[in-house]
Amino acid sequence: MTKNLADRYVALWNEADPQVREDLVHGLWTEDGAHVIADPPEEIRTAAANLAFPAPSLEVRGHAALLGRVARAHEMFVAPGTYAFRLREEPRRLLAGVVALRWSMVDVATGDVAGGGLDVLALDDDGRIRLDTQYIGVD
Repeated sequence: MTKNLADRYVALWNEADPQVREDLVHGLWTEDGAHVIADPPEEIRTAAANLAFPAPSLEVRGHAALLGRVARAHEMFVAPGTYAFRLREEPRRLLAGVVALRWSMVDVATGDVAGGGLDVLALDDDGRIRLDTQYIGVD
């Protein structure tokens, strides 16, 4: 189940068809599931610091917001044909209902790794994501 979950999760971020993405989101996350970027990109941390705020986490919750998040990432990275997302290694079950997966953003033309991160997925009893905490840039 862990490998299947990870494969579907990564496939979601690469999927061009909005209907297939919607089906994947509904199948992967609970209705009120959340995706949180725990350590946002530098420009967001800098903007927050300039306003005397601590570095914020970025969160979307619910299927509609998750679809927007996935669609935007796809538009930015995958749709132009520049990058694709790949599992970096086999996912690991950390605890009952908690899975960790490492991923890479790979340059389609060269195969070079352009970025990546770690997602820690907290699952419900049916194996759907309740909380996806993403750490970008974690090797």
